[in-house]
Amino acid sequence: MKKQIKERIILGIDPGTNITGYGLIKVSGQDPELIAIGSIDLSKYDDHYIKLKQIFDRTTGIIDEYHPDELAIEAPFYGKNVQSMLKLGRAQGAAIAAALSRSLPIFEYAPRKIKMSITGRGAASKEQVASMLMRILNFSKIEIKLDATDGLAAALCHFYQTNTPMQEKNYNSWKDFINKNPKRIKQK
Repeated sequence: MKKQIKERIILGIDPGTNITGYGLIKVSGQDPELIAIGSIDLSKYDDHYIKLKQIFDRTTGIIDEYHPDELAIEAPFYGKNVQSMLKLGRAQGAAIAAALSRSLPIFEYAPRKIKMSITGRGAASKEQVASMLMRILNFSKIEIKLDATDGLAAALCHFYQTNTPMQEKNYNSWKDFINKNPKRIKQK
């Protein structure tokens, strides 16, 4: 049986070469709570290597400020433009290197898996993901870039993937469930 951690902080990152989004949640038992959400604007830098350094430095700074227990990061998706995919992979690598420099465990999730875990649809739009996050984590619309909510979605996806309720009893059928849980059945 897996022992659940009482409290932990999860940093989620959506790596990008123009904007890298991030979100942090604190988890106590079954209740995730928003700590911070934001983005690293890299559009003012022309040099791709300087962008990678900024991703590394800012991610390290976020880790040092909030002391997360785990990093959840969105995996680069496969597209038609190979150069874009390579640049995204490098951005992801810079964030991963920052986490490794602080000995954080790293968990990688495909974009479709993240969207599915938040909205129930793997093809959900960024706006749908953001809207669902606002409901789940109870925060209002503020000036947030969608890349930031994508980073937050990675953190919440990781929470959902790793925080499965512990099952005390195994059931073979509905009849078995009813027999083992008589108080949960509504009587007429």
